[in-house]
Amino acid sequence: MFNSRTFSAASSAVKPKFVHIYRRKLIYSLQTTFTTTSNSGKMETKFTKEELKKRLTAEQYNVTQNGSTDPPFSNEYYLNKEAGEYLCVVCHQKLFASNTKYDSGSGWPAFYDCETGSCSSNTDKTHGMTRTEVTCSKCKAHLGHVFDDGPQNKTGKRYCINSSSLTFTKSE
Repeated sequence: MFNSRTFSAASSAVKPKFVHIYRRKLIYSLQTTFTTTSNSGKMETKFTKEELKKRLTAEQYNVTQNGSTDPPFSNEYYLNKEAGEYLCVVCHQKLFASNTKYDSGSGWPAFYDCETGSCSSNTDKTHGMTRTEVTCSKCKAHLGHVFDDGPQNKTGKRYCINSSSLTFTKSE
């Protein structure tokens, strides 16, 4: 529980949407997002676990927050060929344009490029192998992995992305 002393220290890093005074006690509500500046100077959006569990499906939560993986060949956007934009399911940042999507045969949506500055990468050494994890640069949601076996006439990259980490907006 926050008291007035801990709240003033935390208020520089956290911008609460709701702050209530109830029976002379400061009550701090973490029912919304807050923004911080990372070490790289980028603004990051963070969400509480409670908010995400209410807003996302169990599968979306497990993929974006716990690094889980969709089953191959049976996920929502694997065969999607419509024109539009793929957004982060957590913070709705634009991640991929549909014209960068291609059929890699992997069973997951594959893109040869992401929107500039929309994705971050980290070394992932889970499951006994070393891969490059892709996360949303705004909210740090796990998206999938990137490999160097994509179309050589484009970027040479294959962003292998979980459908559960995406939402799609059709072009009009």
